[in-house]
Amino acid sequence: MKLTDRIKNMNFSFLSSVIAIIIGLLFGLVILLISNPAQAMGGFSTILTGAFRDMRSIGRVMYFATPIILTGLSVGFAFKTGLFNIGASGQFILGAFGAVIVGIKLPQLGSVHWVVALLAAAILGGLWALLPGILKAYANVHEVISSIMMNYIGMYLVNYLVLNTVYDRLRNQSMGVAKSAVIPKMGLDKIFPRSNVNAGFFIAILAVIVIYIILNRTSFGFELKAVGYNRDASKYAGINEKRSIILSMVIAGALAGLGGGLLYLAGTGKYIEVVDILAAEGFTGISVALLGLSNPIGILFAGLFIGYITVGGDYMQLYDFAPEIIDIIVASIIYFSAFSLIVKNVIDRRRMKLGGGKVQ
Repeated sequence: MKLTDRIKNMNFSFLSSVIAIIIGLLFGLVILLISNPAQAMGGFSTILTGAFRDMRSIGRVMYFATPIILTGLSVGFAFKTGLFNIGASGQFILGAFGAVIVGIKLPQLGSVHWVVALLAAAILGGLWALLPGILKAYANVHEVISSIMMNYIGMYLVNYLVLNTVYDRLRNQSMGVAKSAVIPKMGLDKIFPRSNVNAGFFIAILAVIVIYIILNRTSFGFELKAVGYNRDASKYAGINEKRSIILSMVIAGALAGLGGGLLYLAGTGKYIEVVDILAAEGFTGISVALLGLSNPIGILFAGLFIGYITVGGDYMQLYDFAPEIIDIIVASIIYFSAFSLIVKNVIDRRRMKLGGGKVQ
């Protein structure tokens, strides 16, 4: 494919995401008009501008975006390598538990405590994605089936482990981590006072850069993507396709696990609750990956956008609207994003026919 065609495809992809966002927001406006016409415009304006209310709100955008950028990277990385990692929720909560138990049990680690806790989160998340990777590589078990089952196993396993290791019986949740395990603010608390943002946001940006380089600037990333495009052809070319599939899932799981660690080590009174509910951040990551077109840079901005309208939605109660209207808007955006991808595929196939089987 020529460079000009690649640029056109990138522009079309970006434009399709923008159009999906606009349509989703307009759909949300219609819902507001139907439910409460008198306050609809005020509520809609709050969604669009609420996150710019003050520096604290901007800090909250960064805080909310941090874990979903990581789960978005997890899903997007798997997409790029031909896999659908719907198990990010289970990997996220396993990573969260790894971070929390290290954060509680090993205060003697001192200044590197929070770093070790985050490493534990990434390792447990990666290990939780290992089995679906092995099943896909050696038995061709579809990763959607195996990873979604691992979500529920992970949820109940973490409930069991919390109950037997770090349980706070008065609150039905995990105990608080040691102060040394809390991710440092690195001056962000002075820029964004009274917000929960911390150095975890920088870690999320670093993860975006690393994944971008792996996918686009390394032979390892090329092999992973090649296996995703055509497993049999990759094997014929000498690529160890089984290893690539397993590593793709493990890296995706590690990213989701790291997201769990970043959320629960933020020092914001966040605890693992012993409830039978899957971690929502894992499924939000699917939305972020779709909106960001599985591109690491796109995922970064998609995560910030979801965090932005989430903070705006928190002020919806001022206009007698439930904050859940944001969930409807996000769902609408994702549906239209998926539709735009269908349109793009139809256009690409049409161009291939006109070009004699090759995209000119």
